[in-house]
Amino acid sequence: MDFNEHNATDAVVSSFTQASDPRLRAVMESLTRHLHGFVREIEPTQAEWVAAIDFLTSTGKMCDDTRQEFILLSDVLGVSMLVDAINNRKPTGVTESTVLGPFHVIESPPRQLGADIADVHAGKPRCVIRGTVRDLQGRPVPGSLVDVWQADDEGFYDVQRDDTPNPDLRGLFTTDAQGKYWFKTVLPSHYPVPHDGPVGHLLNRLGRHPYRPAHIHFIAGARGHSPVTTHLFLAGSPYLDDDTVFGVKASLIREVRTVDNVEDAELLEVASPFKAVDFDIVLDPATAGGVA
Repeated sequence: MDFNEHNATDAVVSSFTQASDPRLRAVMESLTRHLHGFVREIEPTQAEWVAAIDFLTSTGKMCDDTRQEFILLSDVLGVSMLVDAINNRKPTGVTESTVLGPFHVIESPPRQLGADIADVHAGKPRCVIRGTVRDLQGRPVPGSLVDVWQADDEGFYDVQRDDTPNPDLRGLFTTDAQGKYWFKTVLPSHYPVPHDGPVGHLLNRLGRHPYRPAHIHFIAGARGHSPVTTHLFLAGSPYLDDDTVFGVKASLIREVRTVDNVEDAELLEVASPFKAVDFDIVLDPATAGGVA
């Protein structure tokens, strides 16, 4: 049978009939039908097809151990958040999830509760981040793992700086008997996603900015509970209403408060008054899991 624009889709789909994995076959059939439909709709020229191949090739070439350009592409097209939403249909009250992001590329070092994760930022103001990990019934979950990572006060992650030893501004904490965690850090700045590569060029051509609001990443989980990948967003940050990766959820925005309490300050080993952000995390106990 001659291959033409009318029978092309059926011809390719029929080639998958011997696939041993039914899920793979279903995925490839759907991908082929949607992709062919897209091509028929826009009718690309040969030059546009070559440009698309070059774009994907350039995107792949930008990926290495510290940068994942394909995740970035998924993020700015809203695919990452769509996949996240589909895979996190949780009960009301569970902490909402958001994107992993492209910078969870090295392991966070285990740290003691109360540690300062801003290892190489001497002289810069600190803020205490603290909270309790609970289940849906409001009971604390002791022994939960809380993995955190963030950009610095200039908007850079450790893997983006040649003058910063890795890992910096990262920590893996275990909640105490009351399910509590706390640590000290510098407040992160809003920042642009890497925009010196093909994804940045695409954003520019689309008239879109590359910025994300200030945030701290979290993955929290415990035995017998599903882990959650989420962010703490800082109230008042630019781009809360226009995050280039569509990751902001109102329930995750928190105020930076000034706390004037000598007893709390002594416990946290900071001077009073001090800056603090409270961020409780509620886990879904429906399925077993842990911090990935």
